[in-house]
Amino acid sequence: MIVDSLKLFERIVRSVHRLALPGSTMLSLPGTSDEPHPFESRNIHSDLPDKVRRLFDDGHFAEATFEACKFLDDFVGKHAPGTKAGKARMMAAFNETSPLIKLTALASESERNEQEGYKYLFAGTMVGIRNPRGHEHSIVDDPNLCLDHLGLVSALLRRLNQAGFK
Repeated sequence: MIVDSLKLFERIVRSVHRLALPGSTMLSLPGTSDEPHPFESRNIHSDLPDKVRRLFDDGHFAEATFEACKFLDDFVGKHAPGTKAGKARMMAAFNETSPLIKLTALASESERNEQEGYKYLFAGTMVGIRNPRGHEHSIVDDPNLCLDHLGLVSALLRRLNQAGFK
């Protein structure tokens, strides 16, 4: 009985906290406003798991970012089988000399530069964004930072889609 009361209290506090965040795009509870959900206004990739949006809506911003990054890592892993996870996977998958995932034809210096640049964007996302949220328990992100992270993951997913990876 007391556990149920505490869970209800936590839900209420999280809802009020979201409403009171300075600069927050969450001005009302989801579904109670004509305002679009921040995922729509920030064009967050629709293939991200529903869990990412639920975590965001519940105020678990670091966890939403972590789940989105795990999804990206798994997505790349499906197209680059046999690679280790995280940074190692990204460095092998997008290697500009012998990539497992080609984003360009690699026919010109510019195309090789683009491939190399995306290799570092993907690897950096794993090391700089995903890993801290997977290993540290004290990270607390605000909704705007979370949306920035989800926007980056979305852009990387869209680049993969553009290159023919679904």
